[in-house]
Amino acid sequence: MASSSVSAPERLIANIATRLSEMAAVYPDRKAVVFPERRDRRGRVAYTHLSYRQLDEYSDVLARGLIAAGIGPGTRAALLMPPSLDFFGMFFAMSKAGVVAVCVDPGIGLRRMGGCLQQARPEALVGVSKAHWASRLLGWARDSIRVRVVTDRRRSGTRGVISLDELERRGRQSSATLPRDVAPDQLAAVLFTSGSTGAPKGVVYTQANFHGQIEALREGCRVEAGDVDLSTFPLFGLFAPLYGMTSIIPDMDFTRPGQVDPQKINEPIENFGVTSLFGSPALLRRVGQWGAETGARWPTLRRVVTAGAPVPTDVLEQVARMLPDDAVILTPYGATEALPIATIDHRTILEETAALTARGHGVCVGRPVSAAEVRVIRISDEPIERWNDALPVEPGEIGEIAVRGPMVTARYFEQDEATALAKIPDGQGGFFHRMGDLGYQDTHGRIWFCGRKSQRVRCADGDRFTIVCEAVFNQHPKVLRTALVGVRRGETIEPVICVETYAGVPRSQHEAIRRDLEQLAATTEPTRRISTFLFHPRFPVDIRHNAKIGREQLTRWAEGQLR
Repeated sequence: MASSSVSAPERLIANIATRLSEMAAVYPDRKAVVFPERRDRRGRVAYTHLSYRQLDEYSDVLARGLIAAGIGPGTRAALLMPPSLDFFGMFFAMSKAGVVAVCVDPGIGLRRMGGCLQQARPEALVGVSKAHWASRLLGWARDSIRVRVVTDRRRSGTRGVISLDELERRGRQSSATLPRDVAPDQLAAVLFTSGSTGAPKGVVYTQANFHGQIEALREGCRVEAGDVDLSTFPLFGLFAPLYGMTSIIPDMDFTRPGQVDPQKINEPIENFGVTSLFGSPALLRRVGQWGAETGARWPTLRRVVTAGAPVPTDVLEQVARMLPDDAVILTPYGATEALPIATIDHRTILEETAALTARGHGVCVGRPVSAAEVRVIRISDEPIERWNDALPVEPGEIGEIAVRGPMVTARYFEQDEATALAKIPDGQGGFFHRMGDLGYQDTHGRIWFCGRKSQRVRCADGDRFTIVCEAVFNQHPKVLRTALVGVRRGETIEPVICVETYAGVPRSQHEAIRRDLEQLAATTEPTRRISTFLFHPRFPVDIRHNAKIGREQLTRWAEGQLR
């Protein structure tokens, strides 16, 4: 149900899905979403699409069908569908019907997905046949799911399961009024974190959060109506129709962006004159290397947005060479709980901040967007009951990044302990969200990211911060990436650098690389006393972006290596 009632009409705001209807009124025949349906005998893609008018009307029908099926305002419904025209239609239908969409990244694995659904207790499951089979076989949310909608079969012979055909039929027969005006704090979605540094948590989004996020993304990512957007992260792609953009769905495995076929990214860019691309750093590395090898250029692209982890400078350089001179690569900073918070462009990184990063200053993530109030507070692993003026540290001092603003979510779904640890009430009815990230603010107001709080290495002579140290060693031309971990040796914690080299670098060169890294360690204060380097064949990374390093797993591996 909605999280609270309202007593005065002036407190209501528009349901976020009304933005789609507004765009449909302005651009009725513009393509809203384009999907690669199949390939012909020669391997050419045949696309299908929905215009803005079609997507608006289709989602209206599905919304009324959901309500008729008992999936109405306040109902939590797990949405387990791959990107498709129906996925876009169903997401906006849920919003129009006031349904709380529960979204879990399928790449996190069956066990974790089951845990997320058990935690969220959805009352409905809307998804493909595989999701329904898995939920029944593995018992996902078995005590809460009461309505099932199968979306990859137009007709269903399964008892108790509603097909997409049936849902549409009910919707066309219904005259239900869709809730246009809603309370700002009405629940809109529960989006689960990737769990890259712990168990996934359900982040509660309200209608006001989505409105705030849309405006912050417009500013931070410089989106414009009329753009043709290729998003390799499905949830990000859902925003495009709210801005009057055309969303192109690429032909790829969305759970493995780091293994994407660059040709399948190039294909829609050429076919549709794509102007905007969202991709993780791992995906951009693949396409950047391909561009360097083939000499490919993307003259229509004006903007590339990448997020999920710091972007190596060599990746920025390779991708920039594929773009027009006036194009921009933006690297917004944020998290599922608060996005975006700050942003910076590739020219500032390459021409100014990258040199400081290589000298152990951390990674600059730019200036905060106008709606975000950012503070850096003293490092603590304990809950903070109330904001006070003694919490912020001085400019240049490393602490935990905290933020408040309309795009910042207030709680996790039924996880009071996690909420208390992450939120600081400000005493005025608001709160600051603790990002769990360490960093500092420079004299220009820019935010510098130094690593996750939970991954700092606490040595006897002071803390070591992952991003600060790793950037020093990542300069080596034969090193793909490094990871700082702490290994207990007797009564002390020893800082250890795990090293992943580029593919093709033979083991016979490891000793020479180790000596080079020892010399690099001596060049900066944060790395001066690091002397242990372990070569790992391939780092574990997060599922969502294939970019965040699994340092917890590497710590266990390093402990085994040093026994």
